[in-house]
Amino acid sequence: MLVMSIAVQAQDNAIAKFFSKYQGDESFSQVTVSSKMFGLFTNMDAEKPEDKEVLDAISKIKGLRVLAKQEARNSRELYKEAMTMIPVKEYEELMTVRDKDKDMKFFIKEAAGKISELVMVMGGNEEFMVLSIFGEIDLKQISRIGRKMDIDGLDHLEKMKDGKDNTKDNKKN
Repeated sequence: MLVMSIAVQAQDNAIAKFFSKYQGDESFSQVTVSSKMFGLFTNMDAEKPEDKEVLDAISKIKGLRVLAKQEARNSRELYKEAMTMIPVKEYEELMTVRDKDKDMKFFIKEAAGKISELVMVMGGNEEFMVLSIFGEIDLKQISRIGRKMDIDGLDHLEKMKDGKDNTKDNKKN
């Protein structure tokens, strides 16, 4: 049982290890938002019912981490490295978006019908980003939160129906 718990912990920490590996590298931009910060959002007054829904969804988020690099010559290599760090036994691929100059993949960690983490990995010709949102996640609200917080990439979640993308591959030309 101890061995099993250590193995699960190692998988859970795989994405955190990727963040840790590059957090000291000054060529990366890093953003970390704590649950306390998300809690402060819930004290705001919502004028519209849809804003109230977004605030409710935000209140269930425990954290957000973003690691990004612009003008990166090695962005494709970083993308491949990040993809190898995602434990496929723990995360389900939700959606793939391929644009003319970048690829994005979205993964969720789900247990008992509840999403506890959303991971987005994006690699382009000269840009790279990995994003992790964890807590109790409502995918229908995440794209709205992404728009309000101006987080590039989360707007693609609007293309999904009922929280699952049936195509697994969305292409833009």
